[in-house]
Amino acid sequence: MKPVLRLFILATCPYCQQVMKWMEELKGENENYAAIEVALINEKLQPELAAQYDYYLVPTYFINANKVHEGAASKETVRNVFEKFLAQS
Repeated sequence: MKPVLRLFILATCPYCQQVMKWMEELKGENENYAAIEVALINEKLQPELAAQYDYYLVPTYFINANKVHEGAASKETVRNVFEKFLAQS
C-alpha cells in the first residue's frame, strides 16, 4: 500500500501558512518532492477526521498513522518530512 502524507492545519495559523509556502518552494526545487501529494486536513472544516489522529499543535504531519512532525517547523523540517515520506514510498 502506498503511504499517505497528511498535513493538519488551521487556515488562520501563521505557522501553517509558512509551511505551505515552504512545501511549494521545495516542490519547485526538487522534482521528487513535486510528485508528493499532501492531503491537507483543516481541523476546523474536518473535525471528525482530525479527531481520529493524536496531535495537539498545528501544523502536524502524519505518514499514514505515524506522526512525523508536530508544531512550528522550519524549511529543513519540511524537507525531512518529504525525505521520510519518499523513503517509505
